[in-house]
Amino acid sequence: MPIPIETLELPSNFELEPEILEQLGSRPGHQRCVEGNGELLLVVHDVPKAGIPERDGIFFWKRHTGVWEQNGGRGLTQLSDLLDRYAKAIDCHEEVIDEADTAVEVFAILRHAGPLMRSSRNLVLALEQVLTIDPDDKQIRNLRDRGREIERAAELLYSDARLTLEFWQAENAEMQNCAAARLNRIAYRLNLLAGFFLPLVALGGLFGMNVKLPDFVQSMFWAIFFTGLTIGGVLLFLVGRKTGKHSNYDSENQ
Repeated sequence: MPIPIETLELPSNFELEPEILEQLGSRPGHQRCVEGNGELLLVVHDVPKAGIPERDGIFFWKRHTGVWEQNGGRGLTQLSDLLDRYAKAIDCHEEVIDEADTAVEVFAILRHAGPLMRSSRNLVLALEQVLTIDPDDKQIRNLRDRGREIERAAELLYSDARLTLEFWQAENAEMQNCAAARLNRIAYRLNLLAGFFLPLVALGGLFGMNVKLPDFVQSMFWAIFFTGLTIGGVLLFLVGRKTGKHSNYDSENQ
């Protein structure tokens, strides 16, 4: 049983010549201008949706007489409406990105800004193809100029979204570095405090064992106590001085 060949669904009022139909496939394909024997077919895409790779095609046919036909009638009003939808989608994202508080919101904008930027750029290229074939078409020239503005706005939206995410990443990294530095300083002070009391604890543990000690040890309690503090203070001074030298050296190298 032969497999049926899919055909491209075109507006019912289009009467394209065979030279154009031969250049079309079963899907709209990329945005472009197809030239026939004195006729043109402009293929553009509707505003893309985030996360959906498929594109809906919109077709415009230019007769031999120079009159543009669109789905359901004459003119290029649907192309102008398409540019309005592009501009509206970009404006909505620009409003959200100024008030976004989370990376999830910015990522959602970035995910849609990429297709908007590429689709608007290809739309302008398709209009440029029409002007290459027919440079006197003022309607297409005006729409091309407007499409360039939309393309530039889409590029700025994409750039702003990326810069926002990169700024937040740098800001979070800086905050994490500051928090780590504070924790290191706290740990350093706790270690110094523990080192200060270490000799006293060691002496207290040595002379506080449940064994019979000489009488002179009991009478030298305060001497042993201050000796432990003195040794701890000396250790604290020596360790602190060496650590301070290393800190100064690191800060100078930075």
